[in-house]
Amino acid sequence: MTQPPQLALYLVDLVAVLVLTFGLYFPRHRRRDLVVAYLGVNVGVLAVAATLASSTVGAGLGLGLFGVLSIIRLRSTELSQHEVAYYFAALALGLLGGLGTSAGWLGVAGSALILVVMAVADHPRLLRRHRSQVILLDRAFPDEVGLVAYLEQLLGAHVHSASVQRLDLVNDTTLVDVRYEVAPGGGVIASSDATPSAASLPGAASAGQVPA
Repeated sequence: MTQPPQLALYLVDLVAVLVLTFGLYFPRHRRRDLVVAYLGVNVGVLAVAATLASSTVGAGLGLGLFGVLSIIRLRSTELSQHEVAYYFAALALGLLGGLGTSAGWLGVAGSALILVVMAVADHPRLLRRHRSQVILLDRAFPDEVGLVAYLEQLLGAHVHSASVQRLDLVNDTTLVDVRYEVAPGGGVIASSDATPSAASLPGAASAGQVPA
């Protein structure tokens, strides 16, 4: 089987990262600054990988240095787990495109596989009833059973786990990371004043919500 030309691999990478960014990520999450980050890291990795593949510099050394830079970039700002996944998907697409004809059709197949996995794994309907939320309660709950019962009443959902992040007996507060599952067709309380039912359960204020 003939190998695809180098230029074709570059075009495959550019099309793939455009689909990843504008076809999957931005319509679902609407964060503009990460669009620039994903496109920039992809093209940067593509250029570096292509240069290393055609030079006498060790590709392993170059890619290792680029991995260190990527970790530093991820530590410079707070990213959710799905944003980290998109970040590494963009990086992997750049590597597959920049490795040149040594990857051949395997690189094209790998790029397609990355897009398919991200499209399915980040689909809004996948595990859509499972949520994760950090909640600050204005009551101290040293008893885990009582805490879970209170959270299930507050959220109107089945709590799978409740990990106490901070228990303050002096100020009478509890910071808890909750993993729960809402009922089919049911909603969740996103803040203390989001719905009238929240007012009937004093003692909770949302500290942020992320998908499980």
